[in-house]
Amino acid sequence: MTKGELLRLDRAHVWHPCTQEKDHELLPPIPIARGEGSWLIDVDGKRYLDGVSSWWVNLFGHNHPRLNRALCEQSTKISHHIFAGFTHQPAVELAERLCALAPGNLSRVFFADNGSSAIEAALKMSFQYWQQSDKPRKRRFLSLSEAYHGETLGALAIGGCELYRDIYRPLLLDTLQAAGPDCFRCPYGLQRDSCDAECFVALEQIAEAQHEEIAAIIVEPLIQAAAGMRIYPPRYLQKLRVLCDRLSIHYIADEIAVGFGRTGKMFANEHAGIGPDLLCLSKGISGGYLPLSVVLSTEEIYQAFYDDYPTMKAFLHSHSYTGNVLACALAVEVQKIFAEEEILAQLPAKMDRFDIAAPRFSELEHVGEFRRCGMVAAIELVQDKVTKSGYPWQERRGYQVYQQALQRGALLRPLGNVIYFMPPLTIKAEELDLLLEIAYDALLAVTNP
Repeated sequence: MTKGELLRLDRAHVWHPCTQEKDHELLPPIPIARGEGSWLIDVDGKRYLDGVSSWWVNLFGHNHPRLNRALCEQSTKISHHIFAGFTHQPAVELAERLCALAPGNLSRVFFADNGSSAIEAALKMSFQYWQQSDKPRKRRFLSLSEAYHGETLGALAIGGCELYRDIYRPLLLDTLQAAGPDCFRCPYGLQRDSCDAECFVALEQIAEAQHEEIAAIIVEPLIQAAAGMRIYPPRYLQKLRVLCDRLSIHYIADEIAVGFGRTGKMFANEHAGIGPDLLCLSKGISGGYLPLSVVLSTEEIYQAFYDDYPTMKAFLHSHSYTGNVLACALAVEVQKIFAEEEILAQLPAKMDRFDIAAPRFSELEHVGEFRRCGMVAAIELVQDKVTKSGYPWQERRGYQVYQQALQRGALLRPLGNVIYFMPPLTIKAEELDLLLEIAYDALLAVTNP
């Protein structure tokens, strides 16, 4: 198929995610032919440095030989089978490995097939747990403003990004929401590296006032990703764990974006030295190859569903591709790569590359903040450095940076006025330097034309 025919058929039949399709009249989608490490390569042979891990899923680069081999080997045996009443080695081995690695006291693994599905399952687990534990009033969920937990209706209901959920508000659950941490524009005038998470009081006050009705509090640990990579201190999570224990509320950790090394540790909760009651994982779990997600739970939650069938306490939740064998085999290989190739130990040197570049970006007139947590970094564009006022969203400054970066050979998909970096963990130092250089030039082109 020629490039022209491919694009013609795309325009005729394909509806792309999170996209205003009219934009493709001026900037057609780029047809990718193959991947190679940290690079995407289009049908014309042009290379694009994947600075966002293809929506945060790719951990070790595209076309990884070990993951390719694991996928091929499993496909010669069986690709999928029903998981109700049956099991298989990749799922069992993955569950064992995750429970051994996970923070806290998580001992059970429920399989799903995408991040939103994992969130939905966790919400239902928490709700049903309390219904079966003689606390039927606990049926509401408390989350943070600007949070993002997915785009199915339950996940949208606990989200806080109005861009995604406002139009669907009449369909959503009645949830509670507290002002989330915004360290760049801290209302207390404090710094994230030295504060005591004073902003936690907003969540604490709501929880204390309505704890008898709250089943769970759900947060994205350390980084509110879709909100613009808002980074906040581990102290916030420590206070959250104490609060949930004191008020008998579940803590659901949405580590879908930040798990598997993104923060410099395997899981973000490790930075706080605490663990959740329910842990949602997806994205990088299969190395960016196949859809897979899991919910890890404590034994206490699992046991509330364990009874004779006539009690009707079972968790009657399912997906056709639950426990997909191919995806689980890949996820097992991902964990082997982490262990055998010492991936986490190699990250500090790459984090240093971000820190070396930070002052150069921060000096720019329209950069309000350069922030980093592990291998995730973000640049917040502002119209005025003193007031920290952002550019009007209608100007689409971030989208302009995206266009400029594409011309220079890098994929940097913005979040409004925030340009962020979440490259594969295996990106080479020289590639990371190139990515930062392209971002710098793109920013200059857009903010100082």
